[in-house]
Amino acid sequence: MSNHLKFHHSWRESLSVVLQPQVWVMLLLGFSAGLPIMLIFSSLSIWLLEAGIQKSEVTYFSWAALGYSFKFVWAPLVDRVPIPWLTRAFGARRSWMLLAQFGIISAILLMAVTDPAQGQSAVLVMAMAAVLLGFSSATQDIVIDAYRIEAADADMQAMMSATYIAGYRLGMIVTGAGALYLAAYFGTTREHYLYEAWRMTHLIIPLFMLVGVATAFWIKEPAVIKRDYDRFANTDYVRLCALFVLAATGFVATFFWGGQGIAQLKASVPGMGGHLSAFLLEVLRFSAAVTIAFGLAWGLVAMGVASRELVVVSYLEPIRNFLYTYGTRTTVILLCLVSLFRISDVVLGVISNIFYTEMGFSKEEIATAVKLFGVWMTILGGFLGGVLTMRFGVMLMLAVSAILVVATNLCFILLAQTGHDVYVLYGVVSADNLAAGIASASFIAFLSALVNVRFTAMQYAIFSSLMTLIPKLTAGYSGSIVEALGYVPFFTITGLLGLPVLFFIYLAAKHLELAQAGTETPD
Repeated sequence: MSNHLKFHHSWRESLSVVLQPQVWVMLLLGFSAGLPIMLIFSSLSIWLLEAGIQKSEVTYFSWAALGYSFKFVWAPLVDRVPIPWLTRAFGARRSWMLLAQFGIISAILLMAVTDPAQGQSAVLVMAMAAVLLGFSSATQDIVIDAYRIEAADADMQAMMSATYIAGYRLGMIVTGAGALYLAAYFGTTREHYLYEAWRMTHLIIPLFMLVGVATAFWIKEPAVIKRDYDRFANTDYVRLCALFVLAATGFVATFFWGGQGIAQLKASVPGMGGHLSAFLLEVLRFSAAVTIAFGLAWGLVAMGVASRELVVVSYLEPIRNFLYTYGTRTTVILLCLVSLFRISDVVLGVISNIFYTEMGFSKEEIATAVKLFGVWMTILGGFLGGVLTMRFGVMLMLAVSAILVVATNLCFILLAQTGHDVYVLYGVVSADNLAAGIASASFIAFLSALVNVRFTAMQYAIFSSLMTLIPKLTAGYSGSIVEALGYVPFFTITGLLGLPVLFFIYLAAKHLELAQAGTETPD
């Protein structure tokens, strides 16, 4: 097994890492990364609802979420493309970090000066601001992940990820609960919409982003290998960015018009509104958008719009490097592990709030237990996972955390049988969130140790996108399974879904051990 996965530090060394400056830098950067996400997924929808926007029109804003799932598409730009003046002044990682942060601030300010109640043009501007916010936020995630991996040794990654998670959760609270509190304080309600209240809220929120901006100015650029920007002309980088913009435009246009076509098809053809038909149509829509984007990019490269050599270096070399480093068999095992590691908790998480409600818990009880107490337990679990990963090594803690996730999923069976019992609720939430925190810290350390610093942004972005793809697709069937079987069989199934993860952890450890010993060569 690779040494950067097998380290074992003493308890004193493991605990002393908490005092390292790099660890607490990640708390600040995590706070900056967590701020935008709840604006997109929480407070914005409430604002639109108060403004009288029809639910069908809110589909514009689903585009904002695409950036988080497709970070790997433009991560090579973060690895390869210098930003005029900024890169020379601040370095590769800090320049992209600052650009993303100013993009986030600009998007929030654009929201502040837009009243969606003023008509379709205002709604379109708000949708564009949301897309800019999602894209800039996902870009910031890419850069921060790359910075974290390059700024410290592999044995510190678990603790750095723990403080990052803590900061991220705190940022989510500020814009999730904080934005709603501010809007209510300034006087807007569902019955009495007041644009000025939302405007003031979105003028205040960007002030919190200054934490991330100040941190980006303060930190040092990681000392990594030379990025060799002089290998290509400035026009080559501009053309590469143009290629990405055109391909992305093709994807978005196809996805949007495909959505309208699907809506018309469902309305005109009987039987097309079923769950299976709807799922297959969405798969077709997504596949068509990807095909159009890929074909457009391929055609533009063939026409010489972008440098073929730069495209190869940016997009293909990171994949070739990973395959060469680990071999085809080990790569397949690692990708299976990454794809399935979070499947148990994601599939359960989709239905959890509905489950709590049907068990008789009030909104206040759910908010206090899950949204507040649960967040702090996740943060505690992250710190605990960071220390334990340093002490016992990544692979052992991966296996332990996978077992914990399975066990805590099965704990929900107890809550299903006891019903409305607040003490059991807090016990289950504590166990579930502690396990999730431990698992996140060890898993992020594992992924960080696999990437090559020459292609940090691209390789890690592939991992971070892949680790939620299959779980989210599977989670779409959570409600159907509960309706068909009930909660107890459902929680049993989610627990069993974690067992293949243990098998892939064993295979990954075995193959990485063989690679380290030199008895397995890349195939």
